Formats: sequence, structure tokens, C-alpha cells
Amino acid sequence: MRQIMPQPCAPRLSRSRRVRISNGKVSVPTKKICDNILEAIGHTPMVRINSITRGVIPATVLAKVETFNPGNSIKDRMALKMVEDAEKDGRLRPGGTIIEGTSGNTGMGLAIAAVVKGYKCIFTTTDKQSKEKVDALQALGAEVIVCPTNVEPEDPRSYYSVSSRLVNETPNSWKANQYDNPSNAQAHYEQTGPEIWEQTDGKITHLVVGVGTGGTICGAGKYLKEKNPKIQILGIDTYGSVFKKYKETGIFDKNEIYPYVTEGIGEDFLPQNVDFSVIDHFEKVTDKDAAVMTRRISREEGIFAGNSAGSAMAGLLQMKARFKAGDVVVVIFHDHGTRYLAKMFNNDWMRKMGYLDKSGLTARDLVSAKKTVPMLSIENTDTVSRAVQVMTEHDFSQIPVTQGGRLVGSVNESRLYGALVADPNIRTQTVDTIMQPAFPFADISTGIDALATMITADNPAVLVRDFKSDATFVITRSDIVRALA
Repeated sequence: MRQIMPQPCAPRLSRSRRVRISNGKVSVPTKKICDNILEAIGHTPMVRINSITRGVIPATVLAKVETFNPGNSIKDRMALKMVEDAEKDGRLRPGGTIIEGTSGNTGMGLAIAAVVKGYKCIFTTTDKQSKEKVDALQALGAEVIVCPTNVEPEDPRSYYSVSSRLVNETPNSWKANQYDNPSNAQAHYEQTGPEIWEQTDGKITHLVVGVGTGGTICGAGKYLKEKNPKIQILGIDTYGSVFKKYKETGIFDKNEIYPYVTEGIGEDFLPQNVDFSVIDHFEKVTDKDAAVMTRRISREEGIFAGNSAGSAMAGLLQMKARFKAGDVVVVIFHDHGTRYLAKMFNNDWMRKMGYLDKSGLTARDLVSAKKTVPMLSIENTDTVSRAVQVMTEHDFSQIPVTQGGRLVGSVNESRLYGALVADPNIRTQTVDTIMQPAFPFADISTGIDALATMITADNPAVLVRDFKSDATFVITRSDIVRALA
């Protein structure tokens, strides 16, 4: 088989001169000078992956490096498409305000479009997103409202709900709604898919994409499967997200949902842009593996890509048995490493998370040493008396609180003691009247030093997750003391 060589960087596509497809070939109009920055969106380079896959994957592995877009992410493509389509049908009118819930990258694309076209922007995001993303949005003149991560999508505090409320309160506003807006996937059907097909000379056999809104994987995947139904479309999911189980079983399992560190992929609901019929397989990747691989990409390939690229490459290596010599695998690198300078590219943060800990005790050692059973919890509707009973029976000093299987809080014996002394009648009330914030989460491979920093007066315990056995355990200060003694 002829070697697939990445094509030279082509001129950026003008939105007024869109990609043209004829007989499977992509025609890229040339333009020496862009009239505005929006004309620089698209036709990003394809780069061969060399070091990371050497001796591990026999196939040709190519990265579609979307950091070359003006907003440094693939989201520029669909952001502009959503704006243009909304302008055409009158949903977005002159002088209007664009409102969206975004992890950052879509907001960047929308904000750039807004600057050029004369719109205002209000974005809601979650408190787990990197500070760099928020700073970048504000640099483009957008208003950013930060909302809590660990709440249901329907909760009025969620970034989904807040953005919807703002649309109702803001005159002449339009919500992009990237999760359910068909223009999202259509942008990738019209642009990303054809570019990949052309750049690989139609030899692509697998597409690997981190899945969030679903627009990239389903739009590009649909186009590629129309060209060749044998192409495998492989989605990357994260632990704490619902995609993989839903694809495999058709069950939306809320017990799968819990906080995670990885940014840009995974969801706790099913966006309409996720067409599961297009995706052949989902591969879950841990927060730690994604973070470590994000750093490897920059240090071993010289490509300064973001966290979702790390997830995609880690997932690729986990799926190595799927690939053979002669295959051509394309991996989407969604965004730029500058979005994660305070996280994945910060040594102190990596050590704090336990991701750089190569020696010493880990949470797994603590769990094994005390022969811990998987986590027990109580429902938020249980009575205080029931909480006391469960904690006494199992000799617990604290216990997680759930709501429909989702972690929402915690109760410890100090809090119980104080509440009961103050008002003995509180024993008949529900636990949610006295519960405290939920315990923090960590991977079971987290080092003991990192665990120790997570246990404070406000957080007397940490929950550790063993992804392989699908079990969660509670680690306390006493467990750490006993291990170090």
C-alpha cells in the first residue's frame, strides 16, 4: 500500500468561498488576503504521529490539528455555521445578543464571530473549566457567568439552565444551543469530513474523536461512512459520562454520572447531535491517563494540543488491538494547549492530582490494606435517625449522601452530634436538612500525598474510584494515618 503523506498546509477557507466537492475531491479556493478573521477558519493540517505510536500501533496514525483555526479549536467551524444559519432564518438579528452554555471553545468561536459581525455575547460555563478559557472569552469582550458543575442539567443553577433563563430575560437574543443545534453536525459534514477524506486520499479506515456535543464525530463520521461504509468511527468517552453505556445497552444510567476532571468530552445527558448509529464504538479513558497523554503529545510530537487530544490518544492506545498494518487512523486534536496551562501543563497541579506520583503508596494500597468494601451511602430522603443507624452498624464516622444514585452531599458524626444536641427532634427529619457538601473524587491510582491534601476539616474523606472494577471506596484521614504509621 502506498504511504500516506500529510498534505502541505493549504490556504484557509473563505466563508464566502466554501469548500467545493466534486467526484470525491475537495476544491480549496485560494485567497491571498482574508477580508476578516472568519475567512481563516478551516482546512487545518494533517500531521503524522510518530513517537507515541511507534512499536505500539502498526497503522499510520494522523492527527487533524484543529488548533490552526483562529480560535485555536475545531469549534470555530460549527460556531460560525450556527451563526450564519441563524442569520439566514432570522433567529439572530442585527444588534442581537448571542447566549450559550459552553466549556470555552465554542464560546471562543461565537465570540470571534460576534466581534466581526457586531453582536454581544453572554456565556455560561462550569467551575471545572480552566481559568484560561474564561480569560480568553472575556478578552474578546464576552460576559462569562461561572456555574457549578456537580448539579443536574435541569437544576436552575446548571450552566444549561442559566443560559436558557438568560435568553428569556434578554431582548433580541439567540441561544446557539450547540448540543441540539443541527448546524453543529452539519458544519463537520460539509467541512471536516470532506477535508479528512481529501487529505488521506480516501484511504482513511478509522476516525477517533472525543465526544461532547457529538457534532464533530457524527457530522464528519456521517460524511466518511457515505464515502466508505467500512470506515470505523470510534468515540472517546470519559468516566463519569453516560455515552458508552447508552451506546452498548440503550440504558441511560444516572449511576454512571459523577464529577470528572477531563474537559471537552463526556456528558451527563444525551445531546441531539450525538447520533449513536454513526459511532461504532466508545472507549472510556481515565482523567489521569488523559492528563498524562496530553503532556506526552507536546513533549514527544511537538504538538501543543489540549486535554481532549490527550483523551483521544490515550483511547487510541487502549484500542491498539483494533488496528493493523495498512490502516490509516485519523485522530482529531480539538484545541490548543494554552487552554490548560494551569492544569495539565502545570507540575504543581499534576502532583496535587496525583498524576505525577510514580512511587509511594496510592489509594489502591489503602483500599487493599484495610480490605475496604465498596462505598455505602444513604439517600437524601432518609431520616437522620436512619443515617445514625447505618453509621453505627458499620462503624462509619462519615457517609456519602445520594439522590437517585447521584452523589449530592455527605454527613459526618461531628455534624450529626451537633445537630442532635441542638435539637433531638431533628432525628425524624430528612438527611438533606443537615448534609454537607459531597466528598471530592479521585482515581484509585492517586498517590497518598495528593489524597492527604484533599482531606480537610470541610472534607473529612475522599471517594476513590476503581474504574476497572466499577467500584467506589471511602478513604479517611484515619486510613492515611494507619498506612503511614
